[in-house]
Amino acid sequence: MSELNILIVGVGGQGSLLASRILGSYCCAKGLDVKVSEVHGMSQRGGSVVTYVRAGERIDSPLIEQGGADVIISFEELEAFRYVGYLKKGGRVIANSQRIEPMPVIMGSAVYPENIPEKLADLGAEAVFIDALSLALEAGSAKAANVVMLGAASKYLGGSEEEWLAAVEKCVPARFLEMNKRAFLLGKNI
Repeated sequence: MSELNILIVGVGGQGSLLASRILGSYCCAKGLDVKVSEVHGMSQRGGSVVTYVRAGERIDSPLIEQGGADVIISFEELEAFRYVGYLKKGGRVIANSQRIEPMPVIMGSAVYPENIPEKLADLGAEAVFIDALSLALEAGSAKAANVVMLGAASKYLGGSEEEWLAAVEKCVPARFLEMNKRAFLLGKNI
């Protein structure tokens, strides 16, 4: 692939910014030009957080247009559905099956959509759902679900386990490194 366009979506506090740094580090180590753009939204209140990661021989803009993402990595079910319009034909959604209710649902003014995997399939999106939260807990902390998701995505993005773990080592503080390596491997081997 001459160019790789990845959208990482979730809600505030799920670690999408760390995931984008790990992904960017991995791509840089492969000698690619990398651009990362972070859109925080209302992240402090559990709102959407979107990160664009683009890598290739030469990348001029950090933004991904609608229909331009090769892969969407979603840390939450509804966010996968919300951003599926960014997926290109033949692209793939890798989504955490975790559901985090947004404030309108909590307040009773909206309803969390049901059957999101089926709705994505109806839209023609190839989507893989994994229980990243359970795997993260197995690795040692719920906060490692983001790295579990990167492990799962690495199967579709290519590269060796060693290259990915080197990127994790470069971006994760030493005191959390072993847990995050376990999380990555659990995601990769699911």
